[in-house]
Amino acid sequence: MQFSVWPSYDRTWTETLGLAQWAERSGFHSFWYADHLMPNTDDSTPDHGDALECWTVLAGVGAIVPRIRLVSMVSPVTIHHPVLLAKRATTTDHISGGRAVLGLGAGWQVNEHAAYGFDLPAPGPRVGRFAEAIEIVHRLFREEAVNFHGTSFQVTDAPFSPKPVMGTLPILVGTGAPRMLRLTARWAEEWNTWGDPDEVGRRTDRFHAACEAVGRDPGTLRRSAQAMVFYTPTSEARARIEGDIAPGRSLVGGAQELVDQLARYVELGVDEFAIPDFTLGDTPEERADTYAALHAEVVSHLT
Repeated sequence: MQFSVWPSYDRTWTETLGLAQWAERSGFHSFWYADHLMPNTDDSTPDHGDALECWTVLAGVGAIVPRIRLVSMVSPVTIHHPVLLAKRATTTDHISGGRAVLGLGAGWQVNEHAAYGFDLPAPGPRVGRFAEAIEIVHRLFREEAVNFHGTSFQVTDAPFSPKPVMGTLPILVGTGAPRMLRLTARWAEEWNTWGDPDEVGRRTDRFHAACEAVGRDPGTLRRSAQAMVFYTPTSEARARIEGDIAPGRSLVGGAQELVDQLARYVELGVDEFAIPDFTLGDTPEERADTYAALHAEVVSHLT
């Protein structure tokens, strides 16, 4: 299994770039970055915290760091028009020499939509909007000109040049819901999902059913996952984080416990696991130290 880093979007550019450079030197596979315009809030009110823009960060990392894969997690089609997303991803792909991955999502974060005036439809119409967007992007990457006339999006004799470096580039969808899984199986190259091994196992059953429903071999999709990682090498460290653990979305333990938990993802067929920095420390120094410890004591035993 391959491993990736995922810094929060409120980190400084200096810390973000430093992590990408360290990850490249250390053999990590990808650099993931969330596509949000502000931090989330529980009550959907605006948050005045920092949030760097996803595709600018990915292009900047791609220009400076020469090998690591660049993944948006995930760009919401409620905010970004699919043609603009396809252009951003392809431009980043050319800047980086063919390393971009377009993570595509239906949109969900209420406060950024409300504050900036983006429409966030009810779940049914929102997935319908996503279905139109992912088909348009998929076709733009492959066809000389695209015609599509849907409810949310219309393109007419739409050219798309240049194409991605390798002729196309991967579309990733992060989901566990049945309808979104069927759209993933039909149009995407990579399926991503949150969860501990038990949750990912349940979602994998639904993923296989979705592939069967649309006639897609599940082995033709790359699979990735992530969870909150709480590295607790001592009982004192474990006690300090007990109230922060999100059930079904967290891995907790010392080095061997984490190795054992991550090995279960391998058994489930997961190709790549991303380690978010959200739980790794309160300062850049703490986060860097925890990443280094995880690399030396956990990741090195699974790659």
